[in-house]
Amino acid sequence: MLTFPQFSDLRPLPDDPSSVAWRLQCHYSQDEDLAYMDRFLASVPLEEVRALVLGAPWYGNEDDGAEAVEELCSLAPRLSALEALFLGDLVAEECEVSWIEQSDLTPLLEAYPRLRELGVRGAEKLVWPVVRHEGLRTLRFESGGLPAAVVRDVAASDLPALECLDLWLGVEDYGGDATVEDLWPLLTGERLPSLRHLGLQNSPSANEIAAAVAQAPVVARLESLALSMGTLDEEGAMALLSGQPLTHLRRLDLRANYLDDAMMLRLWETLEPAGVRVDMSEQKTDERDEDGRYTSVAE
Repeated sequence: MLTFPQFSDLRPLPDDPSSVAWRLQCHYSQDEDLAYMDRFLASVPLEEVRALVLGAPWYGNEDDGAEAVEELCSLAPRLSALEALFLGDLVAEECEVSWIEQSDLTPLLEAYPRLRELGVRGAEKLVWPVVRHEGLRTLRFESGGLPAAVVRDVAASDLPALECLDLWLGVEDYGGDATVEDLWPLLTGERLPSLRHLGLQNSPSANEIAAAVAQAPVVARLESLALSMGTLDEEGAMALLSGQPLTHLRRLDLRANYLDDAMMLRLWETLEPAGVRVDMSEQKTDERDEDGRYTSVAE
């Protein structure tokens, strides 16, 4: 398993650079930021780096996403072993998720055909190309509002090796305007023959998504399903229980929704005896927010 040391010239480098995920993050002046990157490029054998995590200052300010992609593309000949990449590793204390600017990821996907895992936090200015990528196994978007255009273009892409797909859909106020109709091409699974995990999370339309999932062809070959962090309540849970069987799943993630005790017990009694691990922790209540129900991640 990879560990995640933060790069620093004050600590010894690992003996095997390929055994860790390199996390690049600093908060200094621009000149010091550049010196930090120069030290990393000079100290670490890039041809052995398999996993890279980029935080501030490469993300968190205007147009940083485009500059980060440009820099990564320029380093592609040296980062010849790169398999895993996470863009925008910022927490709320550094930058709200809705403020993190990304960019057009087309050049990045073209520059790294061997990329196996890609995680993206933030969706402002995010563009995903309609693409065929033979290498991707894991694709994850974390956002308070994922644009419908990105969802449609992911659904239209040919990703024959993709095993894990997570979409934090978010709310319309922050750009999350995808509908169930936009999700349906993903739910057919036709372009995702290897998919084993699907996450459609952080949505204010969780009940409608659950109803679609209950009839979705792709579910029969999934090992895990995540409908967490949204507004799922008894209506959505009943749709899941009334639809196609879910007893083949290893894990069902329903964390941080609006399920009451009676429905959680019913889900547990139906699925746990079949060996499904059902996570229903951190349920929210209507009283916690005077504006009504909310997704876990928005601004």
